[in-house]
Amino acid sequence: MTAPVLPPADELLAYLASREEHLVDLLQRLSAAESPSDVPSAQKEVREIIATELENRAFAVKRVPGRKSGGMLHARPARRTHGGAAQLILGHFDTVWPLGTLESMPFEREGDRVRGPGVYDMKGGVAQALLSLDAIRHFGLQPSVTPHLFFNSDEEIGSRESRRYIERLAPAMDRVFVLEPSLGPSGKLKTTRKGIGRFTVTVTGEAAHAGLDPGRGASAILELSHVIQELFALNDLERGVTVNVGTIDGGLRPNVIAPSSQAVVDVRVETAEDAERIEKAIRGLQPATPGTSLTIDGLFGRPALEHTPANRKLWRLACRLGDELGLELEEGTAGGGSDGNFTSLYTATLDGMGAVGDGAHARHEHLQLQPTLERAALLVMLLLAPPLKDCVTEAA
Repeated sequence: MTAPVLPPADELLAYLASREEHLVDLLQRLSAAESPSDVPSAQKEVREIIATELENRAFAVKRVPGRKSGGMLHARPARRTHGGAAQLILGHFDTVWPLGTLESMPFEREGDRVRGPGVYDMKGGVAQALLSLDAIRHFGLQPSVTPHLFFNSDEEIGSRESRRYIERLAPAMDRVFVLEPSLGPSGKLKTTRKGIGRFTVTVTGEAAHAGLDPGRGASAILELSHVIQELFALNDLERGVTVNVGTIDGGLRPNVIAPSSQAVVDVRVETAEDAERIEKAIRGLQPATPGTSLTIDGLFGRPALEHTPANRKLWRLACRLGDELGLELEEGTAGGGSDGNFTSLYTATLDGMGAVGDGAHARHEHLQLQPTLERAALLVMLLLAPPLKDCVTEAA
């Protein structure tokens, strides 16, 4: 199938601008269906809203049940050509906000700004995907690269259940568009994301009475203090490496030399090379206090999203199509991870394609309507592009 002719930029932008009220209505329905990650039963309503919207757009929707999550949705056109190239729109419908948040943080619209739990991260991205499909249908076009959509309900807690589905889909995709919110109010796309590791260091010592027989003890807390300093010494901000001891615990009572202690460590890196190096250093820690021993558990749960050749080509394509729309795109690095960290290992991935706004995971969470609709126009143009190998990525 040859690539469809792209719609005129001004007509595409005008059509999406005319859909602003529809976007607000959809956002309100999605936000009203509160869906905290840790309450799987609460996610059924928002999942069914999205599934129904996709079915109304002639997509076949597979509802994948979750064992410990609220499940997943995988959608593709009900009528499609088999065996051709495919592309993936990737997102999630869980939020960090607990049930009842709407009472103190209601859905509101004020001019170009919409507030409410989850509107920015990332129900705005879900709504944007649906509007993009509407625009393609409005102009009577059919992408030459078949669009698939996958939405999960456990992204905010590490995608432990959905990761295997994502990694099964990704290798079959020509490219992936992650509808996580943009980076900050300026709307930067996220072309790199840090890899994230979580490690637990447990120190075992020997208990003794601190006053009567201190020489017989081996303080796990003293040893942990040495370990913490070694961990913080691994920080290298110039390389984008952060190692943070976030919590510590240990000891029995003030008059007992501590027989055990523990630290939980968050690690962020920009490259797979640094992930390997830092993990080796953490696992290689040796006790400095006689009579103590260390046990180290953990791993890098999300790999880094890096500047791979495929990712850079997709970024350049976005810039060229953005120029046609009159959009000046910027890129940036996100310290947090997303499911794009997984897909980038297998295929071209562009993250931060979702809502433009600010306040992810914060009380001032909001999106801006006009730039979000412009971002939807960019998504339309990208979805209509030919397979990436056939794309012209530089401006004429």
